[in-house]
Amino acid sequence: MNTSAHPFALGVFFAVFATLCWGSNFIVPYVTGNYSIFDFLAVKFMIVGVIGVVWMFVDRTSVRELTLPMRTVALTLGAIGYLGYSVCIACGVKISGPVLTPAFIAVVPVMLALLGNAQNKILAWRKLALPLSMLVFGLLLINVMANDTPLASQGTAVFGVLFSVCAVAFWLAFSVLNQKGLSKIPAHSTSAWTGLMMVGSALGMLLVMPLGYAFNLFEMPSQGANFANAGGLYVWAFLIAILSSVLGAWAWNKASRYLPMVLSGQLIALESLFATLFGLLFEQRLPTLYETLGMTAVLTGAMLAIRMIFASHEMGRDKLTAS
Repeated sequence: MNTSAHPFALGVFFAVFATLCWGSNFIVPYVTGNYSIFDFLAVKFMIVGVIGVVWMFVDRTSVRELTLPMRTVALTLGAIGYLGYSVCIACGVKISGPVLTPAFIAVVPVMLALLGNAQNKILAWRKLALPLSMLVFGLLLINVMANDTPLASQGTAVFGVLFSVCAVAFWLAFSVLNQKGLSKIPAHSTSAWTGLMMVGSALGMLLVMPLGYAFNLFEMPSQGANFANAGGLYVWAFLIAILSSVLGAWAWNKASRYLPMVLSGQLIALESLFATLFGLLFEQRLPTLYETLGMTAVLTGAMLAIRMIFASHEMGRDKLTAS
């Protein structure tokens, strides 16, 4: 295929593929078998760490060009954006089911756009009333249903919301700090930066593992770590590690070359849709009416808000160029 002839179609394809890969993070609670989600995440991030080490070795010249403080920032971002985020979404889905946590994650690109709007005052806040109202309305609908889902009692549903909010906070912090970090390093060092983040996620898991053992969060010591018992865990962990941490990042970088930010920002919301569909598939059920209405409202509100903010940004930039 002549890539120069179909840049838009290629961009959409890579963006959809990237969000599909990222959506695999949300199926962790369904594929652990007799093990806990913390066993799964420990194995997953050890695999990610090994991939990161190999990645850094291949691109070792670029790694050497990064200063020690910048390497430390990249390692820390890996612990925040890879490990912290994954733990929160896995716990959120485990407690609240396949709809609530993905719905909260759909808010992330909107929050990033709102942060940019707060700094640059691109668009009057009153114009965002409709899409933001749709977001809130959708989340309220899903929250009502989350309290009645078989996976969560009235008491534990609050923790599902808490983990979902923390996942949003981790990803927002990661996105903002990562953008600042990337602006300070050479463009050819981006690959090395990614490898360092992978290693940082594994180091973060190694640091918190003793705490997990102290609170009996791991089942592997009692269930056994041999392949006969844990083979399924290893296969799923490897598959999701490759999809979410390697192919997803690669595909999104490719999409960013072909698509304007206003469109790519909207397509990020597909991650939530895929995450919900995966979860419902594993639960072997259709969404309830309120779940469908809630997720539709969230996704529509997210896309409207992103389109309005970035369209205003592009309009303002065109005016500056013309003057």
